[in-house]
Amino acid sequence: MTAEIIAVGSELLTPQRVDTNSLFLTRRLNERGIEVVRKTIVGDDRQRLAAEIRQARGSSRVVIMTGGLGPTLDDISREAASDALGRGMAFHPEILEGIEALFRGFKRKMADINRRQAYILEGAEVLHNDNGTAPGQWFEDDEGILVLLPGPPRELEPLFEKQCIPRLERLKSPYEYHTVSLRVVGVSESEVDQRIAPIYSAESRVATTILSAPGDIQIHLRARASSAEEARKIAESLAQKVEDELGTSIYTREDETLEQVVAQLYCERGATLAVAESCTGGLLAQRITSVPGSSEYFAGGFVTYSDGAKTGWLGVDAATIEKHGAVSRETAAELARAVRQKAGASVGVSITGVAGPTGATEKTPRGTVFVGLADDAGVEVTQLHLGGDRHRVRVLAAQTALDLLRRRVA
Repeated sequence: MTAEIIAVGSELLTPQRVDTNSLFLTRRLNERGIEVVRKTIVGDDRQRLAAEIRQARGSSRVVIMTGGLGPTLDDISREAASDALGRGMAFHPEILEGIEALFRGFKRKMADINRRQAYILEGAEVLHNDNGTAPGQWFEDDEGILVLLPGPPRELEPLFEKQCIPRLERLKSPYEYHTVSLRVVGVSESEVDQRIAPIYSAESRVATTILSAPGDIQIHLRARASSAEEARKIAESLAQKVEDELGTSIYTREDETLEQVVAQLYCERGATLAVAESCTGGLLAQRITSVPGSSEYFAGGFVTYSDGAKTGWLGVDAATIEKHGAVSRETAAELARAVRQKAGASVGVSITGVAGPTGATEKTPRGTVFVGLADDAGVEVTQLHLGGDRHRVRVLAAQTALDLLRRRVA
């Protein structure tokens, strides 16, 4: 069984907004054996949206619309659905009463335009929204199912879980699915695919998806079979072969970030760490402390952006910087040793580099980064040659530092 998602709103066609609802919906639909075959973003244009609804209903059993159910004139999902289905809309007084009660609870007067939210497609079921004024709608006929959901995730997600999931259970697929997700660090997307393509291409019962972000690759293996146990065995067997090929480059099978994996490892081993950052400007410390409970293992950090900060705060020898430069193997080593000693941590990590676009030299071109690690075993420095703009260099430098911290205590 297939589904399509239509995200509504001109704001989603700008660089400032991202459609995250479709990611949530895709995951929940896939878990029920419903394959999402198409996602579309349509601006606030009633005619275009109606045409998109008709096209989606002609090719998929389930069509889900998100957004465009607000009270303002640019919220046209209800009207476009009415046009596409050739059905009118009916006013529901009880919905309006609920909206008015919500405003009274806020000690605010409801604007007259909120009455628009009380109109429901003829023949549709009302999906009550406990977190906002826009009710969802569930319409079903011989052609399929059309679902209208509010746009804000804090409204959409609980409404979908409570109102839509039970209805979707009636559409149970004859197949069972099992997905294994692997996250990979330190290997490029092209290298990952080159190494594992011969493995996954030999298994026709598994759909393989590879997603790429700077320094972080996700591999999703989704098996289909007549029983849940069979699907699990197929996916797990393929995942094991991929793990054998990629080895320690795979840092987790769970839905977790690299900093979460590092947190777990350091807590389990009772280790602590401290950081000294230059070109990343605190990005590594921010990622470490984004994990709840990081105070158990994170002693602290220094953003030693200037040479004076490196020598004055952490005691790096000025002669080292003078001879080798602030961006050098020697300076990275001294920073790692110094921050470890200063913080009294098990491990000290340093990052110094040229993120660009300025500051590069013939000796240290843009993207040159050194990551130092110091512990009881000594100091190890890794040199990186990173491509891309300033943001990408900084992200990759922090990602690499986290990976080195993971491997140091794994």
